[in-house]
Amino acid sequence: MSAPHALATMIIAIDGPAGSGKSTVARRLAAALGLTFLDTGAMYRAVTLAALERGVEPMDETSCAELARALRLEFDSDGRIRIDGKAGEPAIRSDEVTRWVSAVSAHPRVRAAIVPQQRAQADRGLGIVAEGRDIGTVVFPRADFKFFLTASAEERARRRSLEKHEPERFHAFLADIERRDHHDSTRHDSPLKQADDALLVDTDGVGPDGVVARLLEVIRGRAG
Repeated sequence: MSAPHALATMIIAIDGPAGSGKSTVARRLAAALGLTFLDTGAMYRAVTLAALERGVEPMDETSCAELARALRLEFDSDGRIRIDGKAGEPAIRSDEVTRWVSAVSAHPRVRAAIVPQQRAQADRGLGIVAEGRDIGTVVFPRADFKFFLTASAEERARRRSLEKHEPERFHAFLADIERRDHHDSTRHDSPLKQADDALLVDTDGVGPDGVVARLLEVIRGRAG
């Protein structure tokens, strides 16, 4: 459906740790409001995938930054990333990309190359729902609405194991989530943290539709 005029050019920022449901919630929220979905995490995953495919060392900031500047990153009509004209899904969701994306996205020069591309999406004058880890703090600090989704590490590992249909790997997923949480929250440049003016939303035991309903209630209540 079309977004009301008051919402048509709004920027809605959704941040949170890995596995908190940001992408699913942001995509559904954008659809409900008729706004554009911006998966910023997919952009860092795209750089990571390209680095792995091209033999670039993920810990090499200079090479990763050069790659980030050279890649043509776009989104199709469904909000899925395209890398130099080719579909990035599902390759950007592989275990290997997941293993390295926190390291690649932590490079300040990689972020310096990607953040302007993220902001350019809003410069088109269209309302967006953007999800990531520094959307409300760095990318769009003046977003009209800011939400910080969270869930226990155990809950996020359970979701991951169900998504992958690999319940036997629960403890491996849990260890990986805890590692990524530490890496993302302690990195020097744009660490994962809740913006002072963001609404904290605990998603433990709440499905995506329930979370979206909560966010819509807040947005529509304040906007109109």
